Amino acid sequence: MKDVKISRRRFLGAAAATAAVAAVPFDFSFAGGRKNKKPNSKVAGVQLGCTTYSYRLMPHKVDEVIPYLLLAGINTIELRLVAEEDLGIPQMPERPRGDLTEKEKADFARSTDEAREAQRKWRLSLPMSRYANMRKKFNKAGIDVYITKFAPSEWSDAEIDYAYNAANVLGSIGITDELTDAACKRLGKFAERHHSLAMFHTHGQVADPGFSFDKYLAYSPANMLNLDAGHYFGATGLHPNEVIIKYHNRMKSIHIKDKTGPKNASPDTNMPFGKGETPIADILLLLKKEKWPIHVDVELEYPIPEGSDAAKEVAKCIEYMRNILE
Repeated sequence: MKDVKISRRRFLGAAAATAAVAAVPFDFSFAGGRKNKKPNSKVAGVQLGCTTYSYRLMPHKVDEVIPYLLLAGINTIELRLVAEEDLGIPQMPERPRGDLTEKEKADFARSTDEAREAQRKWRLSLPMSRYANMRKKFNKAGIDVYITKFAPSEWSDAEIDYAYNAANVLGSIGITDELTDAACKRLGKFAERHHSLAMFHTHGQVADPGFSFDKYLAYSPANMLNLDAGHYFGATGLHPNEVIIKYHNRMKSIHIKDKTGPKNASPDTNMPFGKGETPIADILLLLKKEKWPIHVDVELEYPIPEGSDAAKEVAKCIEYMRNILE
């Protein structure tokens, strides 16, 4: 892995930017001060962004997330959690804690089934104009919804069609779900029908004996990888660039995070950017050199330091990558 060498000017610039982020009050007046400037997180030809899952511990409806993104200067996102929650989808019941009696298990199963049916009806009755209005909010702020994550592989056929219709209205190239055999077999066919893409997010299964991406991609030409480079490295210890080089034409986005490797004393552990062992610089510099149109999205999962929050940490991650690429 390469060490990142940053000039004194860049180091001081990064430190100043981090200090500015840390100084921003929760009302994000700093972001408001940029209202006449469109964000731009494309650096040296590499499009940086984030998945809105990064803000899951903060209030994260659309009107709340947009200032977080502007704080980091982000102009493209993978939209998760935010979309349906913002539009008022019925919530699933919270699982009771502790050991459950048979009656409690039955009651929870019944309430879960009822909630799923309520969600199905809600989705199929939702006007697409609601998503059009959501897109207008993001676009007005200079932010594109590049990918939408609905994770619909276990939904009804009609709900999967709904997901693709919504993604299209939002301006997305397709939707993401978790990489499973069933999901890859099913969603690609819907993506083909909607002239869209089905992208699959990877976790630790990449370390399973005999694992191969080829099987999942073969199910449909619309199937693409959403490689999580951090999970890949943390689980296998292998360099993510090997996968990126081999499958760059079947990959539209990469989730980036810094993790320790499997041989570390604290293996496969999420760390602040620059504190782990994921070869982030190598990944970014490969994309810069090859000019492949693969987005790099921060997926913030390391513990938030005291006195900070997810919005400030995402901004630090983007600044860290800017300094590598500039």
